[in-house]
Parts: sequence; structure tokens; C-alpha cells
Amino acid sequence: MSKKIEQFEDLQLWKNASAVAVEIYKLSEIGKLKNDFGMKDQIRRSAASISNNIAEGFEYNNNLNFIRFLHYAKGSAGELRNQLFLLKETELISSETYHTLYENLLDLSKQISGFIKYLKEFEQQKKQSITKN
Repeated sequence: MSKKIEQFEDLQLWKNASAVAVEIYKLSEIGKLKNDFGMKDQIRRSAASISNNIAEGFEYNNNLNFIRFLHYAKGSAGELRNQLFLLKETELISSETYHTLYENLLDLSKQISGFIKYLKEFEQQKKQSITKN
């Protein structure tokens, strides 16, 4: 039996998104990136936005709103992937760091997409059962 999700901190998706944000915060404090305040701020905002949107959407306690915020989270994951590409190309981060984070973010985007699909199907089933009654 699976544990009931009562708060966003119970969501594995939120935990994974938060872990990416922590990695980005740590990364932004080392090497050449440490002193690039503009990009440092941008990647931190993008990274935090992923878990922030998951948390905010959950708190509305409404699946349709949650789905909207999950789309925002997925968009932020894409934005962060783009920023990491730029950092790799300008040699502010290593190719290894880029590829590791890129794969983590791709996986996170897939998780978000899967959760969106699950919630949409759940809402569709709910609608169908209401119309049958």
C-alpha cells in the first residue's frame, strides 16, 4: 500500500527537483561561475523555480491548477538545460558536469510529464464517472 501524499514534501518529484536545485546552488559557488553574478543568479532562479512551482501548484489543492504549475516547472527545467548548455560552451562548467546535470534534468522533465499525464487521466476519469451518475 502506498503512502498518502498529504504535503508537497511527500512527493518524490519535489524531492528530485529540490536535489537538482541544491546541486545548482553548490555548482554556482565554485570555479569561474562563482564570480559571474548574472548567470549565477539566473541558474539559481531557474533551478529553484522547478521545485517552487511543484510546491505552489500542490498547495492549491486542485489538480487543474497543479497541472498548470507542473507545466511551469517543466518549462523551468528546459530553461535550466539551456543555461547549462551555454555555461558548457563558454567553459564556465565542464562537459562532465553539464552531461550529468543535463541527464538529471531530462529525467526530471520526463517525471513531470508523466505526473501531468497521470493527473489529466485522473481528472478525465473523474469527469466520466460524474457524467455516468
